[in-house]
Amino acid sequence: MNTMRSRRNLLSDHEAIWEIWPSFTDVMSTMALILFVLVLLAYVRNLVSSRRLDVLQHQIVASEVNLHELSVQIATGKADLDASQERLLNQQEIIADSNRQLDGLRGQLQSLAVLRVSILSKLKEAIATQLGGPQDASAALVRIGDNGNVLINESLVFEYDSYAIKDAAKPILDTLAKAFGRVLADDTVRANIDTILIQGHTDRRGSVSFNWDLSARRATAVVDYLFQANKALADNYGSYFAAAAYSEFRPLDPGDTEAAYAQNRRIEISVVPKDARARKAIDDYLSGESAALRPPGAKP
Repeated sequence: MNTMRSRRNLLSDHEAIWEIWPSFTDVMSTMALILFVLVLLAYVRNLVSSRRLDVLQHQIVASEVNLHELSVQIATGKADLDASQERLLNQQEIIADSNRQLDGLRGQLQSLAVLRVSILSKLKEAIATQLGGPQDASAALVRIGDNGNVLINESLVFEYDSYAIKDAAKPILDTLAKAFGRVLADDTVRANIDTILIQGHTDRRGSVSFNWDLSARRATAVVDYLFQANKALADNYGSYFAAAAYSEFRPLDPGDTEAAYAQNRRIEISVVPKDARARKAIDDYLSGESAALRPPGAKP
């Protein structure tokens, strides 16, 4: 009986062992599966990381290339900027030099204008001094016009519609002839003037041909008398004088009143600067500016 009980116990133990074994196998299989999944995940993760690393490395290489290209562009741009700044400085120097030359030209032209005004003022003063009398009366007969010329009223020198010089005007013209001689004795004056122009003007009444002839005869009569009054003036400086006729075509007052007509009938003295001197100053300035603007080595 004891022997049978022992067999039953052994059988029970054996059955219990077989019941435990499948459970252990399942646990091991599950653990192996989990381990495989973990290994697989780690591999996939490494694979993804490797690909990301390749992409990042490619991006880094591309960035380095772009950075190099940008560096080249910046260096080129800096060189262009430096060249532009140098050209700008050169242009500024050219402009400054041109301004200096232009100031010099202005000074020369201004000196010519001042000289012209000075000559005419001296002539006016000489005539006004000879006239004497009230200042207002003298100013009405002899004055400096808006154009800078000396204006001598017709009534001071001629009778109406006549080109014969009045006896009362001869002392005035004698003084004027002496004044011309003193002015032209100055070397600087002669070097800067081309012509002393004696102009005849009439009013618009009468025919054009009559007025042309009258204005021409009056201007010529004044020049002739100046040369008679001062023979040295004709001998030494006759080439500086010219007579011109303007008839009725340059009126000071376009009106139809007697006062307008009287103002338009006049002898006008103009000093013409020597154009060649003024032109030379301008040409020198322009040629200098052209040379300054010409590229180095370029032929003129």
